[in-house]
Amino acid sequence: MPDEFLREVEQFLYREARLLDERRFHEWLDLFTDDVHYRMTGRSSRYPASSKAVAPTGPDCLEGTDLAETEGLAILDETKATLRGRIARLETGMAWAEDPPSRTRHIITNVEVAAGDVDSELTVYSNFIVYRNRSELEQDFYVGARQDVLRRAGGTWKIARRKLILDQNVLLAKNVSIFF
Repeated sequence: MPDEFLREVEQFLYREARLLDERRFHEWLDLFTDDVHYRMTGRSSRYPASSKAVAPTGPDCLEGTDLAETEGLAILDETKATLRGRIARLETGMAWAEDPPSRTRHIITNVEVAAGDVDSELTVYSNFIVYRNRSELEQDFYVGARQDVLRRAGGTWKIARRKLILDQNVLLAKNVSIFF
């Protein structure tokens, strides 16, 4: 991919992170296509079949990928309509998990751009750290990888698909009420 696409995509992702950190959720939602699929999964521990360090609990924990299956359990599995509904709920004053609101910092790094399946799309790989602080003592870190499909629409990039893979096996956060 030409460097010009890399720089353009990086600026797009950094702007998206800033919109989220500034809680400008309607502007953030405008960065998505109407047919977006936004999905977050986690990982699970896998052991080599020859492992003597731990007694595997069953064949499901032996080798293979540590990624959740595409159709398996997701932490988030959203469309533009459900994302819009989450934003509307935050505006009601009745979203107790966000009262007081979380403060976030989205760090996006290791951005790679590849050709998409069609000419108007790019596949973008990146890593993220999201720091969340709420009230006086609540602090959470979410760390993982993203795979986005960006689609050129109306002269600008839009997110058509986002696949988030958390590195944590177990979430210690009280809720997942923020956006990634």
